[in-house]
This record gives sequence, C-alpha cells and structure tokens, in this order.
Amino acid sequence: MIKVLVVDDSAIVRKILTEELSRYKDIEIVGTAVDPYVARDKIVRLRPDVITLDLEMPRMDGLSFLVKLMKYYPMPVVVLSSLTPKNSETALRALELGATDVLCKPGSAYSTLDISRKLANAIRAAASARINIPQTTPRSPGVITDFRLQTTHKVIAIGASTGGTKAIETVLTGMPRTSPGIVIVQHMPENFTKAFAKRLNETCQMEVREAKDNEHVIPGLALIAPGNRHMVLNRSGGTYLVKIRTGPPVHYQRPSADVLFQSVAKHAGDNAVGVLLTGMGADGAKGLLAMRESGAYTLAQDEKTCVVFGMPKEAIKMKAVDEVVPLPDVSRKIISILRDRKGSEKSLKRGGK
Repeated sequence: MIKVLVVDDSAIVRKILTEELSRYKDIEIVGTAVDPYVARDKIVRLRPDVITLDLEMPRMDGLSFLVKLMKYYPMPVVVLSSLTPKNSETALRALELGATDVLCKPGSAYSTLDISRKLANAIRAAASARINIPQTTPRSPGVITDFRLQTTHKVIAIGASTGGTKAIETVLTGMPRTSPGIVIVQHMPENFTKAFAKRLNETCQMEVREAKDNEHVIPGLALIAPGNRHMVLNRSGGTYLVKIRTGPPVHYQRPSADVLFQSVAKHAGDNAVGVLLTGMGADGAKGLLAMRESGAYTLAQDEKTCVVFGMPKEAIKMKAVDEVVPLPDVSRKIISILRDRKGSEKSLKRGGK
C-alpha cells in the first residue's frame, strides 16, 4: 500500500484528490495539508511514501518547500500545477529541484477521471523512484563540437517518462551542434513541453523546440512532441518531417514513445538510432523492438542510473535493445554509433549477427 499525503491550499482539490485516489486499492490517503507548515508536521507524524504538492500556496510557496524538503527529508514528490505558461516554468523548476513528475490540477483541460488515472500512475512511479539530490547538470567534458558526418538522412529518436526531463537534458547537452535531427517524446502535459524545450534550448549546443506539424527534422535541431499530442516521423523525398496529431492514448500516454518509434521504424529504418530512457510502464518497448527489427541501432538506459527502471526494463525483456548504457555515456555512445555506421553497417557493428 502506497501512503500519500495531499498538500494543496484548495479544499475542493483536496477533497477531489482524496475521493479519486481512494478508489485505487494500492493507494491510501493518509492525510491532507493546507500549506507546507502543516505538511511538515504531518510528514514527520504520518511518514507518507509520496506527497502530492501544489505550487501556489499561502505562507510558503511549493518551490521553497520543495527545496527544504529535499535538503532535510528527501522523498518522492508529484507536483500538481495549473496549465499556464508561468506555472509551466515553475513546474520545470520543481523537476530540477527533485520532484519526480508534474501533472495538471483538477479543473484544467483534462477530465477528473483522466487526471486521477494519470496521478495514480505517477504516484506508483514515484513510490518506486530513486530520489536524486538535485545538482547542476554539467556540460559533458570533451564534447566534439564539429560533427563531420553525412547526417542528412540520419535521425535519433528518444523516449522518456518519470525522471526523463533530467535524463534528456543530460543526453542533449552531450550532443554536438551539428548532430543529426532528434525527435523526442517525454510524457508531459501540454504547455509544459514548450517551456521544457525553451529551457533546453538555453543550455544545449543544438537548437531545441516544441515540434510543429510538418516541421522538418534537420541536423542541429531537436524536436519535442507537444503535450497531449502524438508525434510521428514521416519522409518527403530525402528529408524527414514530423506530423503532430491526436488519437487515442497508447499505454495511457499522449504523446507516446511507441507511436513515435513505430513511425521511425517505418520511415527511417537503419538510418535511425533509438534511445529509451527512464520511466514507468512499458511505453516505447514495442516501438523500440520495431526499430531494431527495421535495422536501427537501439539503446536503453541502465537500471543504476534510472529514476524508474520500467520502460527500459520492458524493452530489454523484449530483446529490443542492442546495448544497455549508463545515462552519462548515452550521448557519447550515440556519437560513436553514428561515426561507425554508414548505410547498413549494423551487421558489422553487431559482429555479423
């Protein structure tokens, strides 16, 4: 049973979350708190496994509380935030400070049922997550800034969920500015993905932005799927482009890594590299297998460096992965693969298998 403390200044939100989460047999709401001061006392007394945290509260805001919590009593935190550009920036800061996930508050663009299901899954992921003490992500030493490869027809596809914002940042900051085009699915609500892309664009050598429909995938550009929209890769002559579309969630997710990876398998084949990073569930595993079977080289983050070893583990079980790699080495491995491979040299890379 996962013990949860709900921290929110809204009585209505506390009531809705308590009622909705109580429907799940593996989740127990052990208490609620109107602000961080009340939460502090209840954390010590009730010892919850996970807390849900509002960011806008009286007496002390959620970010200030999160800093203190991670310093003195680190524990899994799922942030709830309204869908506004300002709150998106704040929520991303919360992830940097150690929160495991960020979701929309009830009353936003999603139904209460959708939110409760997503929140239950986020709580389960948080309960099994490794809590990393926040630290500044350094730029990878010795990054090659001049990537002399025939990269026009290459594409890198990345999927991630819980813990993925930091993992993606680690990978992208290690990629040179002339890398092949990168397409990314990170499980995240709409609006948050735009703020996430903007923040990455400020720290990476590559240009990073939220993808738009029919946008071309070109060297030096990383495109992040918009929240609440699937992104697929397509091909027009000798170039790649992305299509942004609706459609049912896959593995309860939209965007879905499986949807992206399946399209990359179909349109890029052995010109692609697939990477599955930290996250709960199985999204991306089947798609990564499709990529591997189409000739792409596939990587999964190792268990030791994952916040949640769910999605990579499922892909490994399906034999969808060529190599399991620690997070700090992923970008260097991608560069090495692209340098070593030309056309269909994958069979040589795998030793003729």
